[in-house]
Parts: sequence; structure tokens; C-alpha cells
Amino acid sequence: MKKILNYIHGKTSALSKNELAVEDPSTGEEIAKVILSSKEDFKSVLNSSKKSQLEWANTTPLKRSRILSNYKILIEENIDELAKIVSIEHGKTLDDARGSVTRGLEVVEFACGIPHLLKGEFSQNVGANIDSWSIRQPLGICAGITPFNFPAMVPMWMYPIAIACGNSFILKPSEKDPSCSIRLAELFTEAGLPNGVFNVIQGDKEVVDLILESKDISSISFVGSTPVAKYIYEKSAINGKRVQALGGAKNHLVVMPDANLNQAVDGIIGAGYGSAGERCMAISVAVAVGEIADELVNKVQLKAQKLKVAPWTDSESDMGPVISKDHKEKIENYIAVGINEGATLIEDGRNYNIQGYENGYFIGPTLFDNVTKEMTIYKEEIFGPVVCVVRAKDYDEALKLVNEHAYGNGTSIYTSDGEISRHFSTNCQIGMVGINVPIPVPMAFHSFGGWKQSLFGDHSMHGTEGVKFFTKLKTITSRWPKSIQSGPEFVIPTN
Repeated sequence: MKKILNYIHGKTSALSKNELAVEDPSTGEEIAKVILSSKEDFKSVLNSSKKSQLEWANTTPLKRSRILSNYKILIEENIDELAKIVSIEHGKTLDDARGSVTRGLEVVEFACGIPHLLKGEFSQNVGANIDSWSIRQPLGICAGITPFNFPAMVPMWMYPIAIACGNSFILKPSEKDPSCSIRLAELFTEAGLPNGVFNVIQGDKEVVDLILESKDISSISFVGSTPVAKYIYEKSAINGKRVQALGGAKNHLVVMPDANLNQAVDGIIGAGYGSAGERCMAISVAVAVGEIADELVNKVQLKAQKLKVAPWTDSESDMGPVISKDHKEKIENYIAVGINEGATLIEDGRNYNIQGYENGYFIGPTLFDNVTKEMTIYKEEIFGPVVCVVRAKDYDEALKLVNEHAYGNGTSIYTSDGEISRHFSTNCQIGMVGINVPIPVPMAFHSFGGWKQSLFGDHSMHGTEGVKFFTKLKTITSRWPKSIQSGPEFVIPTN
């Protein structure tokens, strides 16, 4: 039985004897054991990070950039291996896994430009013979707590920029699919990263709390559900840490009567059912405006029926299983609640059986119509292959639905009207907006983050927001001693 350990100071290790099963979601079978780290393991990780951080901070940004460039090449050379590791433990299709690794790789590419990104500002003669300039310096030890749905991409939203800025980084991956993080750390060491700059600690909530309570860790980056994001944010703040905590979502895709309907349907199908709906940017609500609703529902149902649900080993699979038995039962319970509260179940993904994979955690595409804003399946994040269609009489009602929802992660509108699209993008209270684009995930040189209950903290992830988050600003004002001495001053100087 494979055992997944910590990665501390350039090698795998663990002191704890406690373990947790890692399952193949396609079969329900145990395929590995992951260590549940102890306080002693955490102390070891912390000591390693402390030893490495100061020397790494004093390494020139150009040298850091060259190591990141080596890392980029190694990820590219090993992308198929990384994608396979993701698929085995998460269950998503191989193409989807490969795409997620690529989106993480783009952040590494962005971080290679750190010598330019760390440049400060300079002002000459802010006063008589006085100059002032700003610099950005590393925080120290940073930590990331990441979810199961993107075991490569989401960690790579965090640690490449943190490390490029001169910090050391501790990653606590999901215990459900922990192997990819170890391989990413090994490749970084191979790229030339000094031991201890990037450490990985496995574990559960006990390790999370040790990270949150540690006085030596300066910042926390988190992606997960809103209740946990709020907990991370509050506990981090109490312990004086900088925090970016991304929470849940209920992303709406508005379909206007003048939309290209086939494109809108394809957008709903791909964004609603891709990766079995286990994406924080999944489209879980389709808002059908006006008379387009009946035709939209019919076309989505017909396409959903044609999707192939199968293990990642099937190259024709459109979507795989959900992550665990518990999560499968949770999604099925939401479907039952939707029926009981009066939504019209158009397509039922429960009791989805695949020959030879009867014990896998498969749920087929599920589609509800006539969902209202009072229903549980509308208000709460299901995080599965369930799409809810809400009917709105006009654009104003559709925009109100988007803006009044508690979550504000992402949204999209499909329309041929430039005036409507401009009004929507300007007035929707959402962090990431798509116009005729179903999943508006920003590229690495922009930043990822929602509004309202979808983000706790002041900074989004990656891009220039990431550089700001992982550094602290210092402003220096200087005058040299040849200046005329005029004696002490007792008022604030002005020009």
C-alpha cells in the first residue's frame, strides 16, 4: 500500500503514525494511506521554513526567477505525469486534469517576471534635497491550505508567487488527493530551489489549526467552502496574520432572448457538468430571460443526456465521479430537497451505475427547472453536477437575482446586445464576469477573486494582487548630511 508522507527540507518524511485512507473515486477502493501529521511533524516543517527563509529572501530576484524558469520547464516535461496523479485521486478526466495543471503553470510563468514585478517607486525632491522611494519586501513564512478539486492548480495560484517574492512556503493540501503536491515539491527541488523554501505537510483540521495559531507564519491563503473560509479568516485575524480566504459560489449564467442559444447551451453544459460540477467557477444557475426559457431547458436536457459519465481511464469520458461517498450522498440529498421544495426535476443523475464501477461515486448530469430564489438548491452551494434553471421575466429581474445572492464569485451573460452586456458587467455585484464566456477565470497576469461571501480578505489571488499580498510595503525618505542644518523642527514639514 502506497504511503503519502510530508515533504520537509527536500525529502519525504513523517513522525506521526496516524493515517487516513485515500480512495479512487471511480471504484471506491483504497489506493493509498496519507499521513496525518502530529505537532512534532509541524515543528519540523516550521524549523525547516525558518532556516531557509532569510537566505532565500537575500537571494536576488533574478536568481529566484531563474529557478522558477527551470521549474516551469520541468512542469512542462512532466505535465502528463502530474495530470495522471490528479485524475487517479480526484477522478476528473485526463484532459481536464491536464488543463488544470496548465492553468497552474501559467502562474509559474507569471512569477518568472518577479524582478520587474518587485520594482518600487521613486520620487526625487519630495522636499528640498530629500528623496523618497518604496520597496516591497517578503513577509517571511507563508502558508496555503488548499481544496480537493484542484490539487495542482490552486496550490500553484499561491506558492510560486510567494516564493518568487522571497518567502518560504508551507502547503497543506487536501487529504483526499495529496500526492500531486509532493510531486510538485520534488520538481521544485530538482529545479534548484533550496531545501526548506517549499515544504508540504499532510493532515486534517488539527494541522490547519496549528498553522493558524503559529506566531511564525505571516500569511494564510485558502480556497474552500464559505463556512471554512470565514473560520480561516477570523482565526487568522485573531493571530495577526494577513489572509486571503476564497469561499463558495453560486455562479449565475444569464441567457438573454437575443443570445446565440446554441453557444449558451454549450456554455451551460461545459461549465455546469465539467469536472462533475466540482469547481468554484461552475455554472450552477442558468437564468432564462423571457420567452427563451422553454427552448433553453429542452436543449440543455438533450445535450445532458448525451454526456458520457465514466472513469478517467475512458478517453471518451465527459465527466468522472465526485470525490467521495459522503459527498455523493450530500449531492443526492440536495436533489431530494429540490424535489420536495417544488422544483421540476428534468434530468435525474441519481442511481447512476457503470458496469464494473458499481462502487464508484458517480452522479449523472442533473437538471432542475422552475427553481425559485427561496429554494435550498438555489441558495446553497451544491458542488456537484446539478444545474438549476430560474426563469426571469426580463433583464432587470435577472440582474436583481445575481446581485441579491449571498455569493459573488463569478457570473456570465449571453447576449448579442452590447449595451446590455456593458450594463451587466458594470452593475453586477460579482468579482469575475463573463460576456458570452461561461467560466470567466482570469489569466495569471490578472487576479482571481470574488465578492460578498465568496472572498474574505482584501486581496485576490495571483497576478499583481498576489505580489502585493505576499510582500509588505516599505517607504524610505532620505536626505544626505551636506544639507544646510537649520536646527530642530517641531511641525510637520510641508513643501
